[in-house]
Amino acid sequence: MASFTLHGIPVSKGIAIGRAHLLAPAALDVKHYLIPDDQVEAEVLRLKNAIATVHQELQTIRSELPKDAPAELGAFIDVHALILSDPMLAEVPLNIIRHRYYNAEWALVTQIDGLSAQFDEIEDTYLRERKADIQQVGDRVLKVLTGSAINLPPAEGGDGATASIIVVAHDISPADMLQFRDGAFGGFVTDLGGQNSHTAIVARSLDIPAAVGMNNASALVKQEDVLIIDGDAGVVIVNPSPLVLAQYRARQERMLRDRKKLGRLKKTPAITQDGTEITLLANIELPTDSAPALEAGANGVGLFRSEFLFMGRAGHLEKFPSEDEQFESYCQTVLSMKGRPVTIRTLDVGADKPLDEDEQTALNPALGLRAIRYCLSEPQMFLTQLRAILRASAFGPIKLLIPMMAHAFEVDQTLALIEQAKEQLRQRKQKFDEDIEIGAMIEIPAAALALPIFIKRLDFLSIGTNDLIQYTLAIDRVDHEVAHLYDPLHPAVLFLLSSVISMGRKAGIPVAVCGEMAGDVKWTRLLLGMGLLEFSMHPSQLLSVKQEILNSDLTLLEPQVKKVLKATEPSVIEAAMEQLRTLNAEPEIKAAAARRR
Repeated sequence: MASFTLHGIPVSKGIAIGRAHLLAPAALDVKHYLIPDDQVEAEVLRLKNAIATVHQELQTIRSELPKDAPAELGAFIDVHALILSDPMLAEVPLNIIRHRYYNAEWALVTQIDGLSAQFDEIEDTYLRERKADIQQVGDRVLKVLTGSAINLPPAEGGDGATASIIVVAHDISPADMLQFRDGAFGGFVTDLGGQNSHTAIVARSLDIPAAVGMNNASALVKQEDVLIIDGDAGVVIVNPSPLVLAQYRARQERMLRDRKKLGRLKKTPAITQDGTEITLLANIELPTDSAPALEAGANGVGLFRSEFLFMGRAGHLEKFPSEDEQFESYCQTVLSMKGRPVTIRTLDVGADKPLDEDEQTALNPALGLRAIRYCLSEPQMFLTQLRAILRASAFGPIKLLIPMMAHAFEVDQTLALIEQAKEQLRQRKQKFDEDIEIGAMIEIPAAALALPIFIKRLDFLSIGTNDLIQYTLAIDRVDHEVAHLYDPLHPAVLFLLSSVISMGRKAGIPVAVCGEMAGDVKWTRLLLGMGLLEFSMHPSQLLSVKQEILNSDLTLLEPQVKKVLKATEPSVIEAAMEQLRTLNAEPEIKAAAARRR
């Protein structure tokens, strides 16, 4: 058997070795035929029964979750149950059967395709990838309709290559991953997906090696092929040679030993060898994510995305989540963090993410009415969210984070609305933190270049490196044709990052990084050398970053980082970065740091 390599998107680190088990999506072989008039209601009932069966399956999976299961799992099952109950999936396909006489499978696929097309217009990568959840729920219903089932073969003994199963699929849902947990599920490879897909998030929370966005892996890989997943690189090696297999087994064993050692760092303060204390925070998407954040030893939440409350809502004010509904979610998060600060980002959706199917989509959604621009255009909705966040601040420390600001008048209008929300709560005699800290996401180059506007008016700053890099370089990293141009080491990106961190520190304004650079150990020393003292990342990345911090000495990093920042040629920058990565503190410095601690 010929060996070959596939390249995709790394979403969960680690190495998995096993036999390929292919899962074919039910939609690939769906039948298309018209139903006679006298059989329409029977076909409607068939689809209703299939939906009810999937509801029961999800409830069973949810109820059987082990007590120590990551919080993300239950939350994602709940999301799929909500999608299944939504009229767009539970009722519209029934109407298609009644009015177009499509068979149940055809009607369901027709509606899913229509909904998926709407999500393709969304610019925000996190929300765009929610399309996968709709497709996964639909695929689950289709499997019931067609009588196909998802089963993994039992683990086999032998030479070790068959000791675990590598699931290869066009896409895979969190619920399916849960069904595999009792088998020999070692990792997964998918054609679709990205860094923010639910399956990627679950993979990270379960610490399962995975590679997604492989495009055609499910067509190229054969059943029972031996696979190696290199989750760090997003690489899959199909039918490796005995030498390569042995090398990866050795790496796998080393990584397992290293991860056990990382667990010992949970209660260790993140202090560099020169005695500088670093704050490590968690990025979360759901209230239940606070549990893994605490488990990883996070000092607080540096980014709580509030979009999950608004997803799936029609674009009418009365259908947005109520103030009380939002308050309960924010309050749950604050209480679960047990006194640690929680930074809540206000709604980051807009015309590029149509909450109403009748909304017009912007010609260039990345530059359209989104984030704070959208919120300022919907002041009543924004005030509702602000009041909910403020009310939750009475139960624990909360910081308010405003996304996508670029202009002084946006800051001033936002502050005026926050004051208006406060006054409304005063009139109701409802408690809140009068001195709640207010900050801005620095994710637009204009904001980074005009930083005094924000420093003068706000309490803290948080750099969103994902958008800052994309806007600086004018590329969408999800677009495979230009993704290779996404470069955190571009001189313009380095200049903006270092400028924001430096100016913030000089002004006494706390600066954090909450984008993906904060959670990638490749960039930890670079950011430390720039002067960054607050990192916010996915909880699963926290201990690896902490280890890098503990092994770093700022007195050695800062001069080397200056060399990186002075360089403009890519080869010179990379050479300077390589020296930075291999920089080690002198033994006497280490000993002195140990004595100080």
